[in-house]
Amino acid sequence: MENNLKTQGLVLLDVDVVALNNAGKDTTSNFENAVKTKSVYKNGQNYVYVSGQAWRYWWRDTLQKDFGWTLSPVTRDDAIAYTNADPITYPDDDVFGYMRAATEKYEEKGKMKSRNITVTRVSPLKNSALVSVASVRPSANWSSMARQEGDSVPYVRQEYSAIMKGMFSIDLSMIGTFTNYNRSGYKNLSNELKDKAADHSAEEISDPYGTGKLVRLPYDLRIQRAADTVSALKDIAGGAMQTNNLGDVTPKFIILASTHTGNHPFSHVAKSEGERDERALLNVAGLKEVLEDYKDTFEGKIFIGRRIGFFDEYDAELKALQEENKDLVVYTSVNKAIDLYVEQVKEQMR
Repeated sequence: MENNLKTQGLVLLDVDVVALNNAGKDTTSNFENAVKTKSVYKNGQNYVYVSGQAWRYWWRDTLQKDFGWTLSPVTRDDAIAYTNADPITYPDDDVFGYMRAATEKYEEKGKMKSRNITVTRVSPLKNSALVSVASVRPSANWSSMARQEGDSVPYVRQEYSAIMKGMFSIDLSMIGTFTNYNRSGYKNLSNELKDKAADHSAEEISDPYGTGKLVRLPYDLRIQRAADTVSALKDIAGGAMQTNNLGDVTPKFIILASTHTGNHPFSHVAKSEGERDERALLNVAGLKEVLEDYKDTFEGKIFIGRRIGFFDEYDAELKALQEENKDLVVYTSVNKAIDLYVEQVKEQMR
């Protein structure tokens, strides 16, 4: 069993004239209808970003449309919303996690009582926001809604071009594997769902980090969910303002590796330079350092993918890196890197 095995991934996106994730009304604009894009300041410079929640929405939506996932229905009750919290039936509840607070009535010695049947699951898939590698100064674009007769309605939106970085981690050992401890945060399954898991040929296995038992779905189902989740990056689509600002949000550079630690080793593989940190660079020296410092934590090979036309100036360095680490590094195209990594994971999850 793949104890504590995790996928660690880094992606770089290359987008032009987009507004992928907006932050509502721009109160600094002189226009009444002005929309501001999401941005954050660091060291006095402005960086645009897409929230981690938005990236997850794109990811889940791609899994539904391109991989045939049936998503867990959402119930809205006053100010709260929750899914079915059924990871046996719905793969997104398994991979993306859930929390559903509930109670049920039962009879004991002729009296009606209630008990807590809340179930929660920490998402095996964790991801950062997508943030620009270099500082960005968005441009305000004046537009108008003008059709047929009548006055046009002007509005302003912020647009930008950027290389954006995102990180994610997938706890492979927990996909299709559920705890059932009667402790807050550890009760993934109700008794009813535990019985349903058994109907789907799930088995009980020992918890390597506790004294109880885990409920684990069959290998074919677990690997399909893991493989789909990684493969979806080849087709992922989404973002605001796509009608007028169509942007390709698939990775143009990717690193995929399996590790036995929770630390993400590739956070500083991309960096910026210049007077205002306005130029994005690939930190190949930093990547070499990571390969040396973390070599004992990697399981299998590390797959690096790059799309031709993006960071072409680093091609020779990356080929040299592969040559220097023949037993560890595979350097290829983005989609091939994803496919090869998925094949490796299928063996690692047995």
